[in-house]
Amino acid sequence: MTDSSSPVIPRLGLGLLLALSACAGSGPPPGPPSTSALEGEYVIGSADRLGIHVWKNPELSVEVPVRPDGKISVPLLDDVQAAGLTALELKELLTRRMDEYVSNADITVVVRSTDSKRAYVMGEVRSPGAIVLNTELSILDVLASVGGFDTFADKDNVRIIRRTAQGEVEYGFDYGAYIAGDAPGTNIPILPGDTIIVPD
Repeated sequence: MTDSSSPVIPRLGLGLLLALSACAGSGPPPGPPSTSALEGEYVIGSADRLGIHVWKNPELSVEVPVRPDGKISVPLLDDVQAAGLTALELKELLTRRMDEYVSNADITVVVRSTDSKRAYVMGEVRSPGAIVLNTELSILDVLASVGGFDTFADKDNVRIIRRTAQGEVEYGFDYGAYIAGDAPGTNIPILPGDTIIVPD
């Protein structure tokens, strides 16, 4: 029979407190990106390159970069805000604005390159720097794309820094534990703007 004076509950409480303290400062592993993020229309960003084609008006058709201020330069229209719009939304905007000069203009907008969607890898990897996220990449995909770990990398203490509307969130990735099958769900998708840090 258990002694009612035995400090079982206090010990459990202390263990729980220590576990919570160990987790402080990092968010839980995020779930997969929302369906809209994966399957929705692409949103144009700064540094993307766009092809603007005006049917039967080659002099108005251009290929232009999206400037850091989010705008593009278009013949007749000068500066037009492009960042934050989908290709269809930009097409509709250009069509409305160009109607003053070309009636019933048939405009096509094509995203030629998606250089605005970048993540950054720092620390003990073979090729640190920015990578373009042309498709969905996990943390392992990103590490592979920069050549893998360098000789002195602390593989079990990789950090992912993510800026959100609520502030900066940090996630941890333990490569050894994941490969051993002890950390399922931690090979998270990397999002534009994430910074991956591999310490030594």
